[in-house]
Amino acid sequence: MHANHLLLEEPIRMASILQPSKTNFFPSMTKIVGTLGTKSQSVEVISGCLKAGMSVARFDFSWGDAEYHQETLDNLKMAVKSTKKLCAVMLDTVGPELQVVNKGEHTITLQADAFVVLTPDQDKEATSDLLPINFDGLAKAVKKGDTIFIGQYLFTGSETTSVWLEVEEVKGEDVVCQIKNSATLTGSLFTLHVSQIRIDLPTLTDKDKEVISTWGVRNNIDFLSLSFTRHAEDVRHAREYLSKLGDLHQTQIFAKIENIEGLIHFDEILEAADGIILSRGNLGIDLPPEKVFLFQKAAVYKCNMAGKPAVVTRVVDSMTDNLRPTRAEATDVANAVLDGSDAILLGAETLRGLYPVETISIVGKICAEAEKVFNQDLYFKKTVKYVGEPMTHLESIASTAVRAAIKVKASIIIVFTSSGRAARLIAKYRPTMPVLSVVIPRLKTNQLRWNFTGAFEARQSLIVRGLFPMLADPRHPAESTNSTNESVLKVALDYGKASGVIKPHDRVVVCQKVGDASVVKIIELDD
Repeated sequence: MHANHLLLEEPIRMASILQPSKTNFFPSMTKIVGTLGTKSQSVEVISGCLKAGMSVARFDFSWGDAEYHQETLDNLKMAVKSTKKLCAVMLDTVGPELQVVNKGEHTITLQADAFVVLTPDQDKEATSDLLPINFDGLAKAVKKGDTIFIGQYLFTGSETTSVWLEVEEVKGEDVVCQIKNSATLTGSLFTLHVSQIRIDLPTLTDKDKEVISTWGVRNNIDFLSLSFTRHAEDVRHAREYLSKLGDLHQTQIFAKIENIEGLIHFDEILEAADGIILSRGNLGIDLPPEKVFLFQKAAVYKCNMAGKPAVVTRVVDSMTDNLRPTRAEATDVANAVLDGSDAILLGAETLRGLYPVETISIVGKICAEAEKVFNQDLYFKKTVKYVGEPMTHLESIASTAVRAAIKVKASIIIVFTSSGRAARLIAKYRPTMPVLSVVIPRLKTNQLRWNFTGAFEARQSLIVRGLFPMLADPRHPAESTNSTNESVLKVALDYGKASGVIKPHDRVVVCQKVGDASVVKIIELDD
């Protein structure tokens, strides 16, 4: 991947842009999170998604029941087995999400300048004049002139499937609104978002806790996507809850920033969370359009410097119904990569979109092209300067390994790790070549039985840019003798050769622990 590295800041021969891209074993360094659902539930389609580059499967519990999602996950397991592609599992909570309930699932047509009443009485039928909602406190939260948005599944920005309302008056528990644009709503649920208004509901609801303690525990979820995170306390509360659920104490929490409140408390949330999801759908409603890019760049930079994954959403909405993204969307994906994003999250595009596999493939290709012109040298200097001196022991080893790999034009960095921390630190410095994270399992006991750890750590690297995991033989401890390390290294090199990443005479940088010392070494391969 690093061989054809260009810089946008330097003159590029225009004709070179037309040269076809070479296919790689790893579609792109940037990871792709795909939401599985109605159009992506079968083993066949999920297998296609994995082959196209999906490395994390997201299960959105704002729709569908646990049985439906279990069937999808069982299909994912079969697809992983048949394709031999590792995939992590992300559970997305509902959180304090407001919804319009359309039990009859009939089409609702709303005309501009007409009036519609939002009511907490969910027994009533949804019509063009009356929309039941799942929250009885809306009338207390809004006032005349406030803006309310209603969209299909998530905000698409399309004038035909989403509607803007302006609060006209409050009548008891009902809210009377004027319709600002004509729209047609279809389906059983529509997301409702009140611009810049705090909704007094818990971030982790009782329904979320029930799903996590049953479905989440049964399936050992790798990531919890905490919807509508507003404070660091939300993350701490979720972590405390997970700590009581057996193996889920290992589950990483990704805070979803979806409103102004989350934006204001971003720094403290980042410190508490394991990663950040920039939910640009809802956030795009709370923020003025001209400010969205500014928040994205600032937030991604902060995540990069903290060494925590940044995930960007809502990039190719038009591919829900079309085979190609718009020019603006294609550029948006590339800019997310150039900003430093770790992963792109696809929602409606793969959940109910007509082309889930093609969408993942195209997004992966755009990411790979953007990575070729990512200014790694500038990024590296910025990161080293931000970290400052004296560096921690691990940070020093990680930055040294990356600098050495770039200087000798290594084809890959191999890092031995048990917790995954060393591998994530190396990835933080954004090497231009893949990082093969060899996760060495550790033997643990709960005083009733012994078991090996490592599977969680391996799968959790599937959301980190440039990091590709491999689970080593548990008979080889992380801190071992030279002979056992050499044995594991041979397996890792063989894997690299088989996948085409490592070729004869290539140089490989290896980062490992020998006794109490951390070692970075450069290997030149024979024929």
